[in-house]
Amino acid sequence: MFDKTIDAIIEEAMKRGKFDDLPGKGKPIDLTAYFETPEDLRAAHSMLKNAGFTPREVDLLKEIAELKKILAAVLDEKKKEELQKQINQKQIEFSLMMERQKRQRKGK
Repeated sequence: MFDKTIDAIIEEAMKRGKFDDLPGKGKPIDLTAYFETPEDLRAAHSMLKNAGFTPREVDLLKEIAELKKILAAVLDEKKKEELQKQINQKQIEFSLMMERQKRQRKGK
């Protein structure tokens, strides 16, 4: 009974076009990041993501990618050196975080 009620609500929302403007509509779902995340962290990451928070590792990867885009567009050599230094620092921080998590998982 409950399943039928939920199905009816979803069907009605679809008819009204409530799902037409969702991001990624018509594209396959990329589950790579999900399966790359260790099982013991998936639930926590999922809850944080649903609440609008992201783990520091994810933020670091985004920051690194953004800095690399900026670096590619910059012509000033001094600014390029500064950006490369920032990228290197963030990559080291990310690597240390990943190594720490790896050791914690092995310790369990």
